[in-house]
Amino acid sequence: MLPGMAVKPRIAIVGAGNLGSALALSLQRLGYVMEAVIARSRGASIKEAQRLAKQVGAPVLPGPAIGAAVEAATGAWDLRAELIWFCVPDDEIARAAHSLREKIEWKGTVALHSSGALTSDELAVLRSRGASVASVHPLMTFVRGSRPSLFGVSFALEGDAPAVRVARRVIQDLGGHAYSIRKKDKAAYHAWGTFASPLFTALLATAESVAGLAGVNRKAAKQRIIPILQQTLTNYAVFGAAGAFSGPIVRGDVDTMKRHLRVLRASPAAREVYSALARSALRDLPAKNKSGLRRLLDSR
Repeated sequence: MLPGMAVKPRIAIVGAGNLGSALALSLQRLGYVMEAVIARSRGASIKEAQRLAKQVGAPVLPGPAIGAAVEAATGAWDLRAELIWFCVPDDEIARAAHSLREKIEWKGTVALHSSGALTSDELAVLRSRGASVASVHPLMTFVRGSRPSLFGVSFALEGDAPAVRVARRVIQDLGGHAYSIRKKDKAAYHAWGTFASPLFTALLATAESVAGLAGVNRKAAKQRIIPILQQTLTNYAVFGAAGAFSGPIVRGDVDTMKRHLRVLRASPAAREVYSALARSALRDLPAKNKSGLRRLLDSR
């Protein structure tokens, strides 16, 4: 912790979206004091902030509009937060930090942001004001209406040593697992996370469209696919990707794949996804008759 900082620092959350809300509620339940919820002073942002602030017993501080001239935001806040956590979209982090640089006494504070792709340098303007800064990204998905537990979640950290120390303590309290990441690895790290959830969800949407070719509507497709998805994830957790892999590719079944590719002519987008994933499987996973399967894909 920083000199003079409480074991559980007082926290201000910047942004009351899905991630900011999940963090604020989790930390408040653990006994952290939410000093403030900071949001843009207009539109949906302030309404979301008001709802979250009521839940965590904190005031709302309407910050300057993102991108507004800082000169228009005169007067500093009497804010006692020791940790200010930016939970805004990636392209707003630096601008939000810039807009708040005159509103808070940054010397001796910790400033964090939770972008998976961007580094702690997005908060450089606050570092120059005396804050210790870091990026702290949870490998978890946050969507409207869901409040996932952060217990067991991995958090990738990089930044100034004092800020990283504070972040590690907070993550420990959340029941998460903190590990260090190099700045140069953040883009690849975020691409990995994108495969794990957003693109996986896109694959499920493609699977629903293919179910339509079999006469199954999307609602029924979702219900019927859940058991095989759950077992696949269980197999992956226990046996790894190679041990969890099944189906015609692992058997080297060229004829079945021919039938698949033939019927998928009715859905060119799904056929493209199928072919790309089949090529990936032939490269990374066990399969019989790889040369025959590759010839089939190349001929299509």
